[in-house]
Amino acid sequence: MTSPKAVHIGLIGDYNPTVVAHQAIPLALERAQRETDQALQVTWLPTDEIHTTSSLAGFQGLWCVPASPYRSTAGALMAIQYARETGRPFLGTCGGFQHALLEYAQNVLGLREAAHAENDPDANMHLISLLACSLVEQSDEIVLAEGTRLQRIFGASVIHECYHCRYGLNPDHTALFAATPLSVCGHDRAGEVRAIELTTHPFYFITLFQHERRALRGEPNPLVNAFVRAAAGCI
Repeated sequence: MTSPKAVHIGLIGDYNPTVVAHQAIPLALERAQRETDQALQVTWLPTDEIHTTSSLAGFQGLWCVPASPYRSTAGALMAIQYARETGRPFLGTCGGFQHALLEYAQNVLGLREAAHAENDPDANMHLISLLACSLVEQSDEIVLAEGTRLQRIFGASVIHECYHCRYGLNPDHTALFAATPLSVCGHDRAGEVRAIELTTHPFYFITLFQHERRALRGEPNPLVNAFVRAAAGCI
């Protein structure tokens, strides 16, 4: 039986047991539960079952997970928008990173034509495009900007993380976010955007890398721990 004080976490995405990140995320949350001494209730939210925001109201934290394209882009974007507008603690990794950028561009910047090249190859504006070099099953260093919340959470200026992605923020459109609260807080050594935080939100971090994979190596994850603590504050 779930404790009445358990933090309810919603995982936005279409569960597939063969996806490595989907194997890692429950383990990462289980470890965070132990390390934060906070009971959790975790629910997968298939994107094609997200039709109204009322179905999201019971969650203290939302995490948009990898393995896109999602069955319903509209469902994923609705949940991301809900987290952003209500101040719900939010994580987006890999596909979640990509779709959080789409949501912000469309609903905050008014760029309704912003699209994902994988979902809509004929669109006029590919905000999310193929990476110059595929990062499928690759690992790399990420340089975290000094003074950012993400850098303080990890307690390091350089981290080494795993990826499984072929798409990311189109470098031609990076400048769209330069004067907004959606602030780049992590790059790779070549200067490509790898992590972003929403500075006006209580807790909102998106990463192209899959930090959840730390759990498969038995390593602690400061970002997931911080997410759980932030969500616990919403009870």
